[in-house]
Amino acid sequence: MTAADPLARLGPKTQAWLAELGVYSHAQLVELGAVEAFVQLKARGHTVARTLLWALHGCVLGCRGSELDAELRESLWQAARARPTPPPPLDWAEAERWMALALALAHEAAAAGEVPVGALVVKDGQVIGRGFNQPIGRHDPSAHAEMLALRQAAATLGNYRLDGCSLYVTLEPCPMCAGAIQHARIARLVFGAHDGKTGAAGSVVNLFAEPRLNHHTAVYPGVRAAEAGALLSDFFRARRARSPA
Repeated sequence: MTAADPLARLGPKTQAWLAELGVYSHAQLVELGAVEAFVQLKARGHTVARTLLWALHGCVLGCRGSELDAELRESLWQAARARPTPPPPLDWAEAERWMALALALAHEAAAAGEVPVGALVVKDGQVIGRGFNQPIGRHDPSAHAEMLALRQAAATLGNYRLDGCSLYVTLEPCPMCAGAIQHARIARLVFGAHDGKTGAAGSVVNLFAEPRLNHHTAVYPGVRAAEAGALLSDFFRARRARSPA
């Protein structure tokens, strides 16, 4: 890329993001289009603002985003909002491998007498946060597996925004955890078993499909669902057997 290339105006971070889309030149950005580039960057978990959309379109036109008139900026923003956000790609074999680690964490919860749910946060192929259910042991109603994994991941990165991260959890998140996942800007949620009582990813409600929310996490259900469901069923069956009639 040369200094004369309009793409150089976007700055190194945006150029790196565009490289993930295979866009290395002004001509490639023109071919993809500013709106499509913006939507795809959002789908990959990057925190994007409308100013980036305007900058991208300005680059297409050979000017700065601040030079676009208000009517054009608004039309671009409405077009981006109307465009369905494509889910980021999921490698199913890799997802099953990460879910196996989440299931191991769920077994730790069961051994501690907690509802067996495990979760982990992954970024760039590395686990940066882990958690298993501990509301009983911690005397904390918010100590769900997802919440603990998110807290550890945020501490690892030094940022509550977990851009580009994936969360793997053995059970469909509840509304509390779903809200935290969205707030953390998690790019992908992969879960095992559905939860017909409190599931907030489609079983009872679907907070991830609410169009009025600012961030939209891509959701992939059913990874190693049979194992996750069996672990929960066995736990509750054993607990009922120990309870007095």
